[in-house]
Amino acid sequence: MKKKDPLVLGGQEFSSRFILGSGKYSLNLIKAAIEYAEAQIITLAVRRTNTKENENILDYIPEGITLLPNTSGARNAEEAVRIARLAKELGCGDFVKVEIMGDTKYLLPDNVETVKATELLAKEGFIVLAYMYPDLYTARDLVNAGAASVMPLAAPIGSNKGLATREFLQILIDEIDVPIIVDAGIGKPSEACAAMEMGAAAIMSNTAIATSGDIPRMAAAFKDAIQAGRSAYLAGLGRVLGRGASASNPLTGFLTD
Repeated sequence: MKKKDPLVLGGQEFSSRFILGSGKYSLNLIKAAIEYAEAQIITLAVRRTNTKENENILDYIPEGITLLPNTSGARNAEEAVRIARLAKELGCGDFVKVEIMGDTKYLLPDNVETVKATELLAKEGFIVLAYMYPDLYTARDLVNAGAASVMPLAAPIGSNKGLATREFLQILIDEIDVPIIVDAGIGKPSEACAAMEMGAAAIMSNTAIATSGDIPRMAAAFKDAIQAGRSAYLAGLGRVLGRGASASNPLTGFLTD
């Protein structure tokens, strides 16, 4: 019998460990993420909720899906807090993904400003998921500031380059008590599976699915990979030998004996 294994964020339980990012929205992508990847959380860039005259991103997201507004576009903690408060006023709820980038070339998160914003928003009652460059000291500061989850990047956002920060992700998974959600850069289902095998709590992805040749099929592939990785992690991966080999059966009964 399959045991219950929910993802718990801010006291709320989710059965899915796939989160759809907000980078490349389309009706087909959101539909595929919900139907084939079984996403229950979808991020929402507040500054892009209504960027076209006859189109609103909110119109694409059905009821029952938890909105995770992000502070994309914020260059410092002050701007991030302002965006989060605006999202709450718009009815997006208490969840917020703090995303602060002062760099426009590599789009790397500003860890220092992220800690500041996290502390301010957590004190206001927000459930903060903090996007950050994987650094142990910053992750500890985010937890102390009240983050419900730490979201380290795997590679530069939108790059599909995979687990470029793998060793640092593993340190955070091993040392930080809140859920570690691997965000940005995952390009393949196999990479999502590998991150889950490491002990990540969930995967956030957008570009890998949105830019694939068959969006529904790729969404389903990510769901299967994430589930497989989680099951492998819970089962406990087999040992790895340093050198040499080890027969699966005892080396006895040779024909020449």
